[in-house]
Amino acid sequence: MIEHLSAALGPLPPAAAVLCRQAQPVALAKGQALLHEGGHWQHLWWLERGALRLYYLDRDGQAANKNFYLDGALVWPITPALREQPVHFWVEALEPSRVWALPWGGWATATAGFAPWQALEHRVLAALLQDKMAREHAFLQLTATERYLALRTEHPDWLARIPLRQLASWLGITDVALSRIRRRLNPG
Repeated sequence: MIEHLSAALGPLPPAAAVLCRQAQPVALAKGQALLHEGGHWQHLWWLERGALRLYYLDRDGQAANKNFYLDGALVWPITPALREQPVHFWVEALEPSRVWALPWGGWATATAGFAPWQALEHRVLAALLQDKMAREHAFLQLTATERYLALRTEHPDWLARIPLRQLASWLGITDVALSRIRRRLNPG
């Protein structure tokens, strides 16, 4: 974990480096939850390998995907509400995965005032806001086919790794509708 974070941020503050050396891997089986609705998100996770999905369950128990993360992703509770309140979503492995967890409180203390981490947080927040705005636009103004074409352009890695029904949920359509769109776009 220290190698990954050092590659992204440069030399880490001593306390952050010590914390990274103490991190333990978590092996997740396909379908295993890393965080459940109502739980408290208390870690920064580095997804060494695998695939994770963040999803909500509606009143009827139907899942709606919020986001996906693949190999090498850093995921953490980026807002105060995510750190302080129970979450309203699940985080689950879509395939066997290996995640390294750092206690968020320790990491936040160790990187307080560390400019490279603050810059990364700023870039991630900006990207998250941009993604949310683009997704809102897509749901309000694009057809399902246009949303799928945008997905192919923006996240080609997802197409190879994320199951069709999960992609369909993220697009806001059924897996049957997504299959039809794909067949129409790729005849034969």
